[in-house]
Amino acid sequence: MTPITTTADLAAFCDKLKGQPFVAVDTEFMRETTYWPKLCLIQAAAASAEATIDPLAEGMDLEPFLEIMRDESILKVFHAARQDVEIFNNLKAMPKPLFDTQVAAMAAGYGEQIAYDALVRQTLKIELDKSSRFTDWARRPLSDNQLTYALADVTHLANVYPMLRKRLEQEGRLGWVGDEMASLADPANYDVEPENAWRRLKPRRHTAKYLSVYRAVAAWRERTAQFRDQPRGRILKDEAIDEIATQAPTDADALDRLRSVPKGFSGSRFGPDLIAAVREALRDPEAYAPVIERTRQSSSPAAGAVVELLKVLLKARAEEAGVASKLIATVSDLELIANDDKADSAALKGWRREAFGEDALRLKRGELALVLDGARVRVVEVRRAPKAASAG
Repeated sequence: MTPITTTADLAAFCDKLKGQPFVAVDTEFMRETTYWPKLCLIQAAAASAEATIDPLAEGMDLEPFLEIMRDESILKVFHAARQDVEIFNNLKAMPKPLFDTQVAAMAAGYGEQIAYDALVRQTLKIELDKSSRFTDWARRPLSDNQLTYALADVTHLANVYPMLRKRLEQEGRLGWVGDEMASLADPANYDVEPENAWRRLKPRRHTAKYLSVYRAVAAWRERTAQFRDQPRGRILKDEAIDEIATQAPTDADALDRLRSVPKGFSGSRFGPDLIAAVREALRDPEAYAPVIERTRQSSSPAAGAVVELLKVLLKARAEEAGVASKLIATVSDLELIANDDKADSAALKGWRREAFGEDALRLKRGELALVLDGARVRVVEVRRAPKAASAG
């Protein structure tokens, strides 16, 4: 098997993809030692053609394929799409529209985050060869076995997609996954602007001083990781960002006293710039600190117990519907609902409200009860005794 290694051959292949209703896509990349993912191979399959594409080939220009990714008349089908989509977004070719078979499988009753080989096994009754799973995709040349293994990631995907789509259409659930597909194609999810890096983390405090330093250090780490093309964690661990924001060190001695900062960090090439970032943030903390909306908490001590009951209800309703519970609601959704009947939660909107949200509110009002029936939990209506007539 020979991959496409010239721009001319790639353009010819992409001509065969034009006009197709969908194309199945996958990528192989390396990023264990880098910030930016190194794209090593692209696999694509449609009814008209299939191929592996070598982005590392000398003189290769991916623009013909990137045009396919940008073509909104062609649906792009991925499995577990997020990292693949990130790569194409970095190449200024956000794949729209897209369909993620892993997300779709959650609505079709295949469980949460099903692996590609398991989905192929269950839908196509095919056992995939995993012998090349741990290939170093950056090495050349790639063997026939490796290329065959890689291409199978899209040839079977092109057969799985119509089956999944038909099943969701028959069960009236195709719309259920629409929001997730749109979210995957939202460029905001792949934002690498350093000043927004703090959003991926979990600040533990809400004071202006803490948040200003937290934001500044997260931005410094992001810029440094991008410039050096190294993973964020190799520059500074997440826990160190929290400790630095808490202690706000403004000199080398204070920085070196922190437990989560590597020994001698202040004297490294990173130390002076980091200290400068902290000092700059402290010049006007109120102006630089990000605004974080704090979730309104219930004053009721029973809120935690309500969340636990909602978890049981969610599991019961998800099993009845044959849908992965994660697609319906997250723990954060349950916490919001436990604290506020009118919470801004996806679980209280659209099909999720019908499948779960309305029952969650009824459970809180005491109109539903959870009953253990052997090993199964049943949801039952609570029959209220009629009010006694007043004596006249």
